[in-house]
Amino acid sequence: MDMKSENTPPREADWTVPVYAQLPVEPVRGDGVYLETRDGRRLLDLYGGHAVACLGYGHPRLLQALRTQAETLIFQSNAVPMAIRAEACRALAAFAPPGLDRVFLVNSGAEANENALRLAFRLTGRKRVVAVEGAFHGRTGAAAAVTWGARERWYGYPQLPFEVTFVPTDDAETLLRTVSDDVAAVIVEPVQGVAGAVDLSAEFLAAAKRACDASGAMLIFDEVQSGMGRSGYAFVAQAVGITPHVLTTAKGLAGGFPAGAVITTGEIARSLQVGDLGTTFGGGPLACAAISAVIEAIQEESLLERVRETSAKIRSCCLRGPVKAIQGRGLLLGLRTELPARQVRDALLQRDIMAGTSADPHVLRLLPPLTLGDEEVEQLSRALAEIGP
Repeated sequence: MDMKSENTPPREADWTVPVYAQLPVEPVRGDGVYLETRDGRRLLDLYGGHAVACLGYGHPRLLQALRTQAETLIFQSNAVPMAIRAEACRALAAFAPPGLDRVFLVNSGAEANENALRLAFRLTGRKRVVAVEGAFHGRTGAAAAVTWGARERWYGYPQLPFEVTFVPTDDAETLLRTVSDDVAAVIVEPVQGVAGAVDLSAEFLAAAKRACDASGAMLIFDEVQSGMGRSGYAFVAQAVGITPHVLTTAKGLAGGFPAGAVITTGEIARSLQVGDLGTTFGGGPLACAAISAVIEAIQEESLLERVRETSAKIRSCCLRGPVKAIQGRGLLLGLRTELPARQVRDALLQRDIMAGTSADPHVLRLLPPLTLGDEEVEQLSRALAEIGP
């Protein structure tokens, strides 16, 4: 037997379906806001696994919560009640905007958006959804139907499951004209992540709320990426003072453990019956332990204030090198670059900094852990200066 080949780690490319564009680094462990690669490099992670690693890596509170729960009860489904689930839902409802006090736990952002849309159709009996150009809501059937450009590029299904109308970003006048009495829901990302950290105006979001109130449609805030403190507020909904009928979240919800949530009102919850929604793994005890730990860490470590301060520092000292503007909110930021964003991303990676791109070829996306500090911002600033315009 070839001992050398036996000791060589397997390659993903030999065994997986080739659908991901991957960076040429392999992380093997993490510590705080840094990753260590198989070949010994130490990378500053400003992408957080698509905004998932909200507490960074090795956070003691999160690790202890998962360890304790795994040793106690690793899984039970929603067929039985559990105190650990009740506590996670209580904590999440208290973290959410006032009035959104009922929680349905799922596994991912796409699943959360699927169920939010299902709620809207079931409760209104209508047939159309209004979404926003540039939006990304997920890759499953209904979530992808309201994702901008999905049908032309990768949707794959022969037809949409319902009618969808897209309105231009921040065009309140068109939105108000478009939302009529056949619309079941208006779904918006308050900060569009994949589009390049596009921060929708408070005026546009307020128009969406007025349009829904006037027509009887449901307003869905997709805070899968912008939620759980990433904006510098628990959710962008609190920052802009607008409470939707339904709010979805995922990504950093459980700090790296798969979890998503639909958060809604008591009135909407009371309109549902047993069997109207369902999930096997959503609300499992490990996910619930992680959700509670993440919320506790955000609150007890004052991470909302830290996010706002760190975001301000990035805006003040990272307008250099190829960066000509910075957009977004909190630590969901887009650096608008003179050079193609992919080129800047690759140049940063050569300098041991990991960042992401977006649907906009000139916007580099930053989604770092909420624990990011001044020292790391200065590291980014120096690297950008080295890259040049």
